[in-house]
Amino acid sequence: MDENGAADAGSPGPAADPLADEDVFRVLDADGRPLPDATIPDLSDERFRAIYRDLVVTRRFDERAVSLQRQGRIGTYAPCAGQEGSAVGSTHALADRDLISYQYREHGAVVVRDLLTEYLPYWMGHESGTEAIAGGNVFPLNIGIAAHLPHAVGAAWAFDYRDDDRVVAVHFGDGATSEGDFHEAMNFAGVFDTPTLFCCHNNGWAISIPEARQTASDTFAAKATAYGFDGVRVDGMDPLASYAVTLEAAEQAREGGSADEPAGDGATRPALIEFVEYRFGAHTTADDPTAYRDADDVDPWRVLDPVDRMEGFLRETGRIDDEGVASIREEADAIVADAIDFAESIAPDPADMFDDAYADLPPEVRRQRDELLAAVDEHGAESFRREE
Repeated sequence: MDENGAADAGSPGPAADPLADEDVFRVLDADGRPLPDATIPDLSDERFRAIYRDLVVTRRFDERAVSLQRQGRIGTYAPCAGQEGSAVGSTHALADRDLISYQYREHGAVVVRDLLTEYLPYWMGHESGTEAIAGGNVFPLNIGIAAHLPHAVGAAWAFDYRDDDRVVAVHFGDGATSEGDFHEAMNFAGVFDTPTLFCCHNNGWAISIPEARQTASDTFAAKATAYGFDGVRVDGMDPLASYAVTLEAAEQAREGGSADEPAGDGATRPALIEFVEYRFGAHTTADDPTAYRDADDVDPWRVLDPVDRMEGFLRETGRIDDEGVASIREEADAIVADAIDFAESIAPDPADMFDDAYADLPPEVRRQRDELLAAVDEHGAESFRREE
């Protein structure tokens, strides 16, 4: 290991650790023990436990959400198991005023901001879910690949222009780096020195396309060089490494400049963070990962499970015991159960499906809306509900 806790490509690592020979920044080993010479983030015991709690809540929410989708109680859902460490760790490193531009898998960011109850209705078809998270400085999630990156850079540029002490962390998958929006956003951020953190989640697959067919670059982090700013690779399944790298990048963005070439007074600098991780489950609940990968491809990554590693760290350093773990798990179950109860208590309004698509409804769509609402009035809403 080097002095920053990154794996030395020339040193042997545990055979079961798929990142042992990768040049990535790490704080914890596969069992959650601090690596030799690694710097542990300067956090209180309470904050360390809060990170673990948010990981557990995110994992429990993920499990329940997949189950809800299979029961037909929510729509298509993007599972995040295996990737909680990067979303939770990076969000803890941000200030509450900082903006998060969400892709669709970083549910941990919403959990950290204590927005889970308000958020779940989105997956049940209620626009109130995205409205609620916007109130917590989380942009409504984006399904179009990379389409949100230019908007995130624009928001960061506006913060800089107004001298607001805020940065924007924009999340996206490795597949987004093949889109023009990614390159346009990176170029603009580099030229105008916007306080933008590009958070690339390299989970090994862009749906069914493996990393090797996504880019010829040695790493995704290396792409930052072309746009004049720094790129760094981090073990995204290590919550503390994700925290540390994001914190440093956010501080650099606020202060301006980089270690090698400081910017002028008042300038800010973007950064590209490549979170190297693995998606345990399907791309979405509409995907069958067994069609393009074997279980043997997934199993080695489970040794780096971010929830287990954070728990291992807390136990190793005496910050939690069996009772504490059980208490957090019970709390997570209650939080997720309450969120589900709230989301399912919202009465659907058929008129909502026509809102927010057009500023002014086209005549044909208006006719369809009026016809539907008239039928609901005539026959009653119950006539349009499916039998459970």
